Amino acid sequence: MNKVLSLRYAAFGSLYFAEGAILSYFTSLNAIYLRSFDLTMSQVGLFSAIAVIPMILKVFIGMLSDKVNLFGLGHRKPYIVLGLMMQTAGILAFPFIHPQHDFVLMVVTGFIVVCGMALYDTCTDGLALDTTPLEDKGKVQGIMVSGRAFGVVFISGLLGLISSQGNWTWVFMVLASMSVIPLPMVLLLKEPAKAPEASFKWKAFKVLKRRNIIALGFLGALFTMITNGTNELVNPFLEESYGISYMMAGLYTALWGIGVIAGGLTGGRFTDRMGDRKAMRIAMFATFVAVVMLSFIHGQAMAWPLLFLFGVAYGYYETVYFATSMAVCDIRIAASMFSILMAMANIGSSIGMVVSGYLSDMAGYRWTFAILGLLTLLLFPLSGIIFSGKEDDKNGSLSVSSDETTEKISLDKKSYYE
Repeated sequence: MNKVLSLRYAAFGSLYFAEGAILSYFTSLNAIYLRSFDLTMSQVGLFSAIAVIPMILKVFIGMLSDKVNLFGLGHRKPYIVLGLMMQTAGILAFPFIHPQHDFVLMVVTGFIVVCGMALYDTCTDGLALDTTPLEDKGKVQGIMVSGRAFGVVFISGLLGLISSQGNWTWVFMVLASMSVIPLPMVLLLKEPAKAPEASFKWKAFKVLKRRNIIALGFLGALFTMITNGTNELVNPFLEESYGISYMMAGLYTALWGIGVIAGGLTGGRFTDRMGDRKAMRIAMFATFVAVVMLSFIHGQAMAWPLLFLFGVAYGYYETVYFATSMAVCDIRIAASMFSILMAMANIGSSIGMVVSGYLSDMAGYRWTFAILGLLTLLLFPLSGIIFSGKEDDKNGSLSVSSDETTEKISLDKKSYYE
C-alpha cells in the first residue's frame, strides 16, 4: 500500500474516531452532566433537540461543499479543518459555561459543536466519494464504520471512568484532544482539483428520481429503523430482566461495539470482493438472524455471544449500505446525494426508536425483537428493485452511470492513487 493510500485511510479512520468520541459523549454523558447542575429534563431535552439540528441539515452542508470551493482551498479539506476547529473550540468552552446560569450560551455552544461535527462528517464523505475508486469503496466504508465504533467503545469507557470521579473538566479535555487527532493527517492530504465534468450542476439531482435510488433510500430507512430500534432496547431489556448494573451495561455495550468493528471490516472486504448485491443480501440475512436471536436470551451469560453477533450484523449492514450508497452517487453532487441517502437512514432511526419503544410496552421486549427481526423480510423486495437496473453483471455492484463522463472521472480518481 503506498503512502498516499495509507494517509488517506488513516485520516478517514481518525475523523470517524473523533466523531464517535463526540457522539459517545452526547448520547451517554451529556444528560448526566447537565443534570448535575440541577437542570430539568425539559431543559436537557431542549438542549438535545437544538443541538441535533445541524445533523438534520447535512444535505445543505453537502450542497455547499459540492458547489463552493472555500477560499480557493478546496471543496472538502478546508471545510473538514473548519469543522474540527469548531468542534474543538466548543468542547473546550464547555467547562467555562455554567449550564444553569448561562443555559442559552450552553445551548449555542452545543449547537456549534454539532455544527462542526456535521460539517466535517459530510465533507469527509464527500472527499471519500471524490477520491475512492469504486472497487475500494467497501474498504473505505469499513474503516469509517470501524473507526466510529472504536471511538464509541474507547471513549465511553474512558470518559465513564473520568466522569465517575466527578472531574468533568478532564472529560472535556480528553474530548478536545480526540478532536484534534485527525488534523495533522487532514492537513497532509492532497485534495485533487475537480474536473470540469465533475462541477456542481442542479440538473444532476434528477438522478434521485431513479427507481433504484428511491428503493435504496427506503431500504436504508427500514434497515436503520430495525437495527437502531433494536439497539435502543438491549440495555433496558437486560436491566429489567436480569438486573444488570450500569457497569455491566457498559461492558455489554463495549462488546457490542467490538462486534461493530468486526462487522465493519468484514463488510468492507465482502462488498469489494463479492459486489453490492451479494453483500447486501448477506447483511439482510445476518440482521434477521441476529435480531431474532435476541428474543431467545435467557440469562446474562447467553447475552454475551448474542450481543456480539448483533454488533457484527450492525457494523456489517452499515458498511454495506454506505458503500452501496457511494456507488450510486453522481460525482457532480456527491456530498449532497450521499447526505440525502443518510438523511433517509436517520429518519428511519428516529421512527425505529419510537416504534420499538411502543412495541416493547405493548408486547414486551422478546416479542419486539422477534417482530423487528421479521421486518427484515421486507428488505428483500426492495433489494430486488435496487439491483434490477444498472448493475455490473460481473460482480453485482451498482454504478452511478454508464456515460463517458463518469468513466473518465473514475479513471482520474484511480490514477490519483497509483
